[in-house]
Amino acid sequence: MNSLAGHLVKYGKHRTRRSYSRIKEVLELPNLIEIQTNSYNWFMDKGLREMFDDIMPIDDFQGKLSLEFVDYQLLEPKYTVDEAREHDANYSAPLHVTLRLTNHETGEIKSQDVFFGDFPLMTDQGTFIINGAERVIVSQLVRSPGVYYNEETDKNGRPSYGATFIPNRGAWLEYETDAKNVSYVRIDRTRKLPMTELVRALGFGSDDEIIDMFGGDSETLSLTLDKDVHKNAEDSRVEEALKDIYERLRPGEPKTADSARNLLTARFFDPKRYDMAPVGRYKTNKKLMLKYRLLGNTLAETLADPDTGEVLAQKGDTVTKEVLKKLEPYLDRDDFKMVTYTPSDEAVVTDPVKLQKILVYSKKDPERVVPIIGNGHIPLEYKHIEPADILASLNYFFNLQEGIGSTDDIDHLGNRRIRSVGELLQNQFRIGLARMERVVRERMSIQDPDTVTPQQLINIRPVVASIKEFFGSSQLSQFMDQTNPLGELTHKRRLSALGPGGLTRDRAGYEVRDVHYTHYGRMCPIETPEGPNIGLINSLSSYARVNKYGFIETPYRRVSWKTHKVTDKIDYLTADEEDNFVIAQANSPLNDDGSFVDDEVMARDKDEYVETSVENVDYMDVSPKQVVSVASACIPFLENDDSNRALMGANMQRQAVPLLNPHAPLVSTGIDYKAAHDSGVAMIAKKAGTVEYVDAREVRV
Repeated sequence: MNSLAGHLVKYGKHRTRRSYSRIKEVLELPNLIEIQTNSYNWFMDKGLREMFDDIMPIDDFQGKLSLEFVDYQLLEPKYTVDEAREHDANYSAPLHVTLRLTNHETGEIKSQDVFFGDFPLMTDQGTFIINGAERVIVSQLVRSPGVYYNEETDKNGRPSYGATFIPNRGAWLEYETDAKNVSYVRIDRTRKLPMTELVRALGFGSDDEIIDMFGGDSETLSLTLDKDVHKNAEDSRVEEALKDIYERLRPGEPKTADSARNLLTARFFDPKRYDMAPVGRYKTNKKLMLKYRLLGNTLAETLADPDTGEVLAQKGDTVTKEVLKKLEPYLDRDDFKMVTYTPSDEAVVTDPVKLQKILVYSKKDPERVVPIIGNGHIPLEYKHIEPADILASLNYFFNLQEGIGSTDDIDHLGNRRIRSVGELLQNQFRIGLARMERVVRERMSIQDPDTVTPQQLINIRPVVASIKEFFGSSQLSQFMDQTNPLGELTHKRRLSALGPGGLTRDRAGYEVRDVHYTHYGRMCPIETPEGPNIGLINSLSSYARVNKYGFIETPYRRVSWKTHKVTDKIDYLTADEEDNFVIAQANSPLNDDGSFVDDEVMARDKDEYVETSVENVDYMDVSPKQVVSVASACIPFLENDDSNRALMGANMQRQAVPLLNPHAPLVSTGIDYKAAHDSGVAMIAKKAGTVEYVDAREVRV
């Protein structure tokens, strides 16, 4: 038998097959249901605690009582998985929370364990048992929080720009220019007002301060300042701006500067009401920090080391990758090109604002000097918007009109993220806790503060109801497709753009549904439904994984930049990291030492396929099947199929009825063993051993 072509490969203990593959497998496939299990484990370890820490402590209206969260624990489940199926019950465990009630008047502290309802548990197969039926929570693909810039062309062929600050929870902030090149801002989808009014409300009232901050050469800024006239001489410019904003947000109500300050603070600067989430802060910093914005610009000032005076870059130098590498350690410092602006005492936030500012030449008019303003160094823990973010985002907006900076593609997978089961549960739990918080406050004011206990204050009904509603009736909680093991596995790896906070079928256009170049290695370009949901429901690619921010990463083999040899070192890249590299295909021929056989190879550079010298290649694909999902990878000789037929084939495999006596396929791609193993349908021993006895009910190891 061994005289035949190919080589023998062992699957499990007893199955040996002949493989004709020519490409060395350098990376094992990951656990195919880890998108479900990892997310749920994160929720149980960290997400639930985050939730309680966000909502608590709860204080009463007079400040006499305070209810704090101490700890939580899950007890043993009432039923096992099989018993829950038999009894048409939930597979869940009682959640007990330890709460501490402090009476500030007497100093008395009462601690108590409070039952918070039964919390559904995930089975080892990544599913939930609800009322005896197995359900799967489908992961949702949504737009990431952050700041996004877009460009449109008006009817005269002139470009006009817009921007949107999207939080995870809270008010939207939108910027736009009109036909006369005047810039406006909209707060929370209300009527627009001149952009400079927002800057004045932040405490920079005079025209001179605004010109000093943003540079006086901007035509848009000059026209906006002309539009923003001082109407009421009795009010200062800051107070007038505050009242104008209040009038837009609360039309018809009596406007005062104090009520405007309180409203704006609640809308944007209160962490309980405005939440960017860690991912929003990460994306905002990546867009607005100075070190990400200098590349390709020509400096209009000389940059020197603040300690030694050594010149780092001369006026007139263009910032290349090499120059940026040299500047980066300085740009990360708190004393390099930092400017502190102090807002007036009438402003919404009166703390000094630290911005990082470097002068460059405009790309549209190389004579003109334009400042690039970064948002300083805001830590990732800050989940709400800061005045520095608003000012830096306005500067980015003005810079776009000078040809500096770039607009964003909302269909790029660097701007879309996955909300998996853990985050969806956390959001639902937050809704329940917020409803409960209101009840607790009301009960605090009614009950006698000396005798009240945490148990008497807590009403768990809203929390239990919101979790029950989520599992019972959410669009993303679905009965598991149990036709065959592949159907189960695919269902757990499904990504949906529909659901609460996502798109709707009717409003989704062609662009959202289309295959994007960033899908490569992240989402399968083949497997998607054929009906009205085409392109809105996708499947995770076979090697893809989700990082801590919810962005999809795919693995690549690193190519040594010194020797240009392909190493076995694996790096996982997100879509926006991948844009900086040139990546060779997995089938590029290699010598035994890892060097490329040819001097020129086919490679990808963003959305272009280029034939390039091996010296330019940074990475190489790990496997040809990393592009497609598990179901598509089950199709032998997939590359010879028409794409429409491959789509039907991938979908129809999930509908095949299993045999009573299963057989290994005569021809397969080798992924079927892994798919059967991870689907959870096959019995897998927890520890190694010898099978001693088998009957219809049990297997003894």
